[in-house]
Amino acid sequence: MRITDLLKKEGICLNAGASDKESAVDTLVGLHSDVGNLTDRDGFKAAIMAREEKGSTAIGMGIAVPHAKSAAVKNAGLVAMTVPAGLDYKALDGNPSKLFFMIAAPDTAADTHLEVLSKLMTLLMDPAFAEKLTESGSPEEFLAIIDEKEAQKDKEEATKAAAKAAPVPAPEKTAGKTRLVGITACPTGIAHTFMAAEALELKAKEMGIDIRVEKSGSAGAKDPLTAEEIAAADAVIVACDKNVDMSRFDGKPVIMAATKDAIHTPEKLIEKATAGNVPIFHGAKSSTPSVSLENESAGRKAYKHLMNGVSHMLPFVIGGGILIAIAFLLDDYSINPANFGTNTPVAAWFKTIGGAAFGFMLPILAGFIAQSIADRPGLAIGFVGGYLASTGATFALPGGDVPSAFLGALVAGFVGGYIVLYMEKLCDKLPPALEGIKPVLIYPLCGILMIGVVMCAINPIVGAINAWISGVLTSMSTGSTLVLGLLLGAMMATDMGGPLNKAAYVFGTAALANQNETGFMIMAAVMVGGMVPPIAIALATIFFKNKFTPAERKSGPVNFIMGLCFITEGAIPFAAADPLHVIPSLMVGSGVAGLLSMAFKCTLMAPHGGIFVFPVVGNVVMYLVALLVGSVVGCLLLGVLKKKVE
Repeated sequence: MRITDLLKKEGICLNAGASDKESAVDTLVGLHSDVGNLTDRDGFKAAIMAREEKGSTAIGMGIAVPHAKSAAVKNAGLVAMTVPAGLDYKALDGNPSKLFFMIAAPDTAADTHLEVLSKLMTLLMDPAFAEKLTESGSPEEFLAIIDEKEAQKDKEEATKAAAKAAPVPAPEKTAGKTRLVGITACPTGIAHTFMAAEALELKAKEMGIDIRVEKSGSAGAKDPLTAEEIAAADAVIVACDKNVDMSRFDGKPVIMAATKDAIHTPEKLIEKATAGNVPIFHGAKSSTPSVSLENESAGRKAYKHLMNGVSHMLPFVIGGGILIAIAFLLDDYSINPANFGTNTPVAAWFKTIGGAAFGFMLPILAGFIAQSIADRPGLAIGFVGGYLASTGATFALPGGDVPSAFLGALVAGFVGGYIVLYMEKLCDKLPPALEGIKPVLIYPLCGILMIGVVMCAINPIVGAINAWISGVLTSMSTGSTLVLGLLLGAMMATDMGGPLNKAAYVFGTAALANQNETGFMIMAAVMVGGMVPPIAIALATIFFKNKFTPAERKSGPVNFIMGLCFITEGAIPFAAADPLHVIPSLMVGSGVAGLLSMAFKCTLMAPHGGIFVFPVVGNVVMYLVALLVGSVVGCLLLGVLKKKVE
């Protein structure tokens, strides 16, 4: 398959009149729709904008490559646009963008499609090629330029493949010549991954340096590095924006960077790698977080560690919580109120399975917080600490006394992770011969022993704090619970996926772990608060059309689906466009919904799911009322506060 199999002349717009980012995206999405690549134009645009929220896809050099994988894509495809005058697409180098390619990939994109798209990314690293495309006079000429360049690239790749397959011994390393290996990876694995790799390879060739780069793309690793290549390398360049396997680089000089660094300043990375003073990577760590972590504040680092634990915990909580809720739904309360949930065999089966999944919640939370801090060596220590938090082990009663629950698991995760980091520093002084036993003997043995001591010491204290908080929540007056519902609902709409939103959500899941009515009410208020913002936006685009641009009106109804599925982030593009008017409106609407949910004593035993878990919501009719009222309030405030679009 060739690039021109995915790019049709009907999907090329030359000398477009786009003047800003929004109009550029609209034009490109329209081209995809016109050539039949989409099933849902608005849904695909929402996916494109969600990707842009993570960082501009304008890579610089006058090129922008917006892209997204989405269920709204029917056929993997490519469209192109030129804007010779250039427009501000928030490029990494600050220059206007003139050449645009938009990649549409379905959720189940074939490997061949992704390989073709990755080939285009590598071709664009040639400035002369990109300039020819920008100056082309017709779609036919545009396609001919791509065909010619692709044929040239295929010939080069065939020559490389033949040389690699030739049954001759590998040449000895040239004396005095540096040999490097690298790996590149971006979140979607479509564009920046391959452009970063191509930039490193081109610059290394220009500098006379041997380099082999593995591309960790959407379809898996391409050109994977062998153990022999890694062993023979003088240094490793890791240019990644997501977690990658790092255990194979243990003991090698490693440079950490972002894909944008490899794209724009590959010579700096290569010069640093060849300088001879690159720090050695130790610890047989399994993965590396985003390289920007080292420059972040302590609070931001802690937030990322926490979210790593929460994200891994959620599948257990969601699956287990829904099964437990189904057990209550199927049980007969009148048989034995004390055993409600296990009175009938069917209910007992659901509750046992759900309880087993739910029981992993605290060990998983603590384990993956510790892993985020110290990578793989921290996992076992965190798991054990989380388990001891769930049992409430103490020195007097190792089998369990006062569970410290969610708060204890948080402490176990962070303490366990930093215990491992401390041990790694101490073990750096050990003889090199003991390097292999560190991760399999020293770290787990000493780490588990230390986290056991720590948890037995803090469980009574944290358990007492946890019991006090639970008691306060349970004894809250009606007025106090209403204020709590109002606050949690408003927090869910404050930054929609940001720290405040996540803080409210984590509080809800922590309350849910208590398995009592108050905890279930808190979780219900949190979820309804998160469902309101997208629905309020969707309603406002229908009833107050003059307050939104044509593009916003088109994408607005998609937020009905996102809101009903508890995807608060659907409101982000609208909030980003007019934060002073949109965010306060949504906060009030979500706060009202949370307040009403508390007032109606609605309960929820699952921490996610939107309308799909409504069958197990307690007092579901009034829960729907709370959702509707909060959404309408948010919609009306948007109509009042937002200014008319000229």
